[in-house]
Amino acid sequence: MPVILSDVTCLGCGCACDDIRITVRDGRIVEAAQACDLGAAWFGDGSLPAEAAVDAVRTPMPAAIASAAGLVRAARRPLVYVAPGVTNETAREAVALADLLGAALDSVTSDTAMGAILAAQERGRASATLGEARQRADVVVWWGIDPSSRYPRYAERYAPLAHGIHTPDGRASRTVIAVDIGEAVSAADADRRFLLPVEDEVATLSVLRSLVSLPAADAIPHDGDPLRAAIWARARALAPALVSGRYVLVVADAEPAASDTSTTDAHMRLSALIALVQALNGPTRAALSLLRAGGNRSGVDAVLTSQTGFPAAVDFSRGAPRYRPYDGRASELAARGEVDAVIVVGYLDHVPPGVAAFVATVPSVVIGPDASAMTLGPRSVVIDTGLAGVHDAGTVLRLDDVPLPARAVLPGPPPAAAVVKALREALAEAMAGA
Repeated sequence: MPVILSDVTCLGCGCACDDIRITVRDGRIVEAAQACDLGAAWFGDGSLPAEAAVDAVRTPMPAAIASAAGLVRAARRPLVYVAPGVTNETAREAVALADLLGAALDSVTSDTAMGAILAAQERGRASATLGEARQRADVVVWWGIDPSSRYPRYAERYAPLAHGIHTPDGRASRTVIAVDIGEAVSAADADRRFLLPVEDEVATLSVLRSLVSLPAADAIPHDGDPLRAAIWARARALAPALVSGRYVLVVADAEPAASDTSTTDAHMRLSALIALVQALNGPTRAALSLLRAGGNRSGVDAVLTSQTGFPAAVDFSRGAPRYRPYDGRASELAARGEVDAVIVVGYLDHVPPGVAAFVATVPSVVIGPDASAMTLGPRSVVIDTGLAGVHDAGTVLRLDDVPLPARAVLPGPPPAAAVVKALREALAEAMAGA
């Protein structure tokens, strides 16, 4: 007989939809009802290996833990890297491990969403829960993003399609504005559409902020310069649409899947976008919804912040956590050859290619789902664990930082938190006896 589990949380993207209905038959997931394609891929059939190996040779778990402890102790400058696919509880164990080792500590955030984080740290951010967006937003602005590919159920569950208390007719209650940034085409379903050249985005955001916050801004001259005139013309066309609602929701991607934008460029554009949304909270009410990819990335950021004070690029080498967002990211440490061993906690398949390639060149310990399938260097320890929300239960965070329960829908490999804790305890015992 099949087993049906309701209200399961999916980590296929940052929306963390918690209305998934999982059907299990003969120890395999046969259906993930309500899930989008990303969610269905996240759950799969639930099958994962449960092995441990040292230097590609299968090894009992206790021996693998001991080998991992020896490998890490031999390192002068280790890195603990938290990959997607783990619960908050596992991330806490990873932070404790980095603290014990005096290691560098980082996650995928430093290569994907650091620009947005730095901008928010400098300016603050007018945000809202997705529930408030669903209930109140009557103007939805897709800022250079089409959510249908990377966040397929955002529009359906939150805005603009969902029915809310102040938007009882769903899509008919809302005005949708699409702002296309260069080749980044926003959602196809829009009432109004605007096109901005990539090179003019930040300047246009700055002008928009002036137009919505200063009554006399429209009279500010642009000195007859054609470029400035074009920027002001676009801003004057867009500004009335932005202030036309009672509650404006601006939706942007905090970590595009593939982008040549540097952290500095992302920092500038997100800072300007944050400033615009803050200015909109004068003539109307507004919030900025920054989208995140899957695997509980927001949860990892929150755990690192609560435990160290910083969301990524943390360094314990001086005994206390230091924040190094400009020169201490994992990819930069790897490029400079500063790291001589890496402990990856999480799904190695879901980390930036440059980091994954580096892990294969140094002594490494990988603790995570499907770790035994990874191709690593000559000195490596791999330990398979369960996947968060499939075999591994705990707490995860939605992209708006709302905590949700992740259920274990199948038995499987050991929980990642337990394996990391065992490694930390083995290291502590060895260090105490040294």
